[in-house]
Amino acid sequence: MSAPAISPADYEALARQRLDDQAWAYLAGGAGDELTVQANVGAWQALRLQPRVLRPTAGGHTGLRLLGRDWAHPILLAPVAHQRLAHPDGELATALAASAQQAGMVLSLQSNTAVEVVAQVVHAEPQAGPLWMQLYPQPDRGFWRELVQRAQAAGCEALVLTVDAPVSGARDRERRAQFRLPPGVSAVHLAGRPPAVAPPVGPGRSALFDGLLHAAPTWDDVDWLCAATELPVLLKGVMHPADAREALRHGVAGLIVSNHGGRTLDTAAPTALVLPQIVQAVEDRVPVLVDGGIRRGTDVFKALALGARAVLIGRPQVWALAAAGAHGVAHLLRLLRDELEIAMALCGCATLQDITAECLFDPSRP
Repeated sequence: MSAPAISPADYEALARQRLDDQAWAYLAGGAGDELTVQANVGAWQALRLQPRVLRPTAGGHTGLRLLGRDWAHPILLAPVAHQRLAHPDGELATALAASAQQAGMVLSLQSNTAVEVVAQVVHAEPQAGPLWMQLYPQPDRGFWRELVQRAQAAGCEALVLTVDAPVSGARDRERRAQFRLPPGVSAVHLAGRPPAVAPPVGPGRSALFDGLLHAAPTWDDVDWLCAATELPVLLKGVMHPADAREALRHGVAGLIVSNHGGRTLDTAAPTALVLPQIVQAVEDRVPVLVDGGIRRGTDVFKALALGARAVLIGRPQVWALAAAGAHGVAHLLRLLRDELEIAMALCGCATLQDITAECLFDPSRP
């Protein structure tokens, strides 16, 4: 019998034992040499905390208010596609875990379970965190509108528009494994999607620039989505201050700093380094969230110290799901929250509002 998991890294080791090479290549892999995958983790680890002593923290809490509702803590499950690769219960298990631990959940557009089914699980728990729905821009506006209407009717509280993947990254690990989705695993929300029509590409032309990218999204798609729904729209994948400022002009409700977990552009900067630039660019006009490489509660603390309002957890939720289903994901969320509380206590922070850049070690500070 395997030893019980007591850390997110334990869940990763257990998941590797349980997943076949195909599933592991898809769920663990990134683009190219996976340097951004590694750098995402390393950048959080490189930040150092500066503890404080003898500060009153009794009665503290991890609660916050974000997008018009109260949250028990600032940890969400990021959108992860095809979770049935990790466990037969897929997104149902993660929804149960998120609800039990009062965590927010962002359902992937490429989930294997319909938003209506996931929403029933989440809304059955009165103290559940928010359910958001991830979307990718769709060339067919009619089909896209149907997706928006489904999310609204299911009771989702926000839409997360992923904008950093107009093309897929060069995922060497997946190609070496010759990854294919197994029978019975499909993106249920994309059933019936009208086929994309790209211009014919002649000899000597680029299949990418002269074909696929003719349907790539633009800021007009952001405007369309914001006009098509009354739900808050967050942009996921913003990594440049100029894009953050442009997003404000298009009326988005929030930004998620993300490099797609290192799955699109290898050698892209780690999110821990980009986060302060985006926070500064938006000047507190909209909330900024972050994902990518967050593995411990201390990483959550560091993200808040850099100005994030909340964080999203990607690969670790998949490891916990593969290892122990809903119980594993719930335990992972509890571990991260407990570690966040410990970091708060040892840094003298009774509430999330007390977590500032002063909590990070700066050798130049007197």
